[in-house]
Amino acid sequence: MSHITPSFTTFLLLTIVKIVVVLVITLTAVAYTVLLERKVLGRMQNRWGPSRVGPFGLLQPLADGIKLFLKEDMMPLAVERPLFVLAPIIALSCALISISVVPFGAKTMVGGVDLFQIADLNIGLLVILGITSIGVYGIALSGWSSNNKYSLFGSLRASAQLVSYELALGLSLVGVVLRAQSLSLRDIVNSQSAHGMRSWNVFGGCQIIGFFIYLMAAYAETNRAPFDLPEAESELVAGYHTEYSSMKFAMFFMAEYANMITVACVATLLFFGGAGSPFGHLFDGFASTGFLHAVLPIFWFVAKILFFLLLYIWVRATLPRFRYDQLMSFGWKFLMPVAMLNILATALALAYHG
Repeated sequence: MSHITPSFTTFLLLTIVKIVVVLVITLTAVAYTVLLERKVLGRMQNRWGPSRVGPFGLLQPLADGIKLFLKEDMMPLAVERPLFVLAPIIALSCALISISVVPFGAKTMVGGVDLFQIADLNIGLLVILGITSIGVYGIALSGWSSNNKYSLFGSLRASAQLVSYELALGLSLVGVVLRAQSLSLRDIVNSQSAHGMRSWNVFGGCQIIGFFIYLMAAYAETNRAPFDLPEAESELVAGYHTEYSSMKFAMFFMAEYANMITVACVATLLFFGGAGSPFGHLFDGFASTGFLHAVLPIFWFVAKILFFLLLYIWVRATLPRFRYDQLMSFGWKFLMPVAMLNILATALALAYHG
């Protein structure tokens, strides 16, 4: 081990610590996003959400976790066991890995390590799209391996839904890439930092149509209402996870909410300036101290993610579930053509302005 320099040791240690911290924060955020949804839905529907376990129900996620962990793990006899066990692992792993390329604060280097991003890749956007696409294998395998017709229908719906909306989602981001001339998430954020809100792609970048397409496709990609056809309880009992229980079911549950957070992160980075302030450089003098310079970007980033999570919950409480033919028609006949027109309009505008 003598050939390992102290600088490399420091780099490795800081990277491991950063990964552990991000993982713990993400899993905690997943647990409390579930609580947030239950509380907000309760308020919107004129009822109480969880309020008994801990002050204001804040310990409810802990109680739910203990219940799921101690619940008996039922394994049906007819399932394909290796794939049945592997499916929730794939779903949760893909949901968590995609967080690794997200820059959730201003670039702060210590020992050669950026404290607020695990991996700064020049193709970070492609990495997120690729990893989240693999996540559908977890859903597809879970339905097939369960040897249950309702689970199989749910997994087939999920596969068709992802293929349909993945195209629209990818095309909706081309305008952003054209403006930033980079696939690096850090570069895309920096391209929106000049004048605060006026520089954000959703406003100054004229990507409001791209943002709308991304948002609709993201709802479908994460199997959330009103596009929750793969787990439609009124039609498929519970869909692809009908045969799952205990921690295997919990892993699917965690994957869904981790994907929600990932979608919110990508929307924040690509359309709302990432960790940048909406006021641009107006208060840079006030935040010139090291502590504020590091903390304020994280505050803005978390606030924007919270906005998107509340939007997710609001839509779930408001809109009824689509029929499956409506879901397919909306994706192929509306979102796809509009996404292509948005790319054409963005390219023409950039060419015109030089």
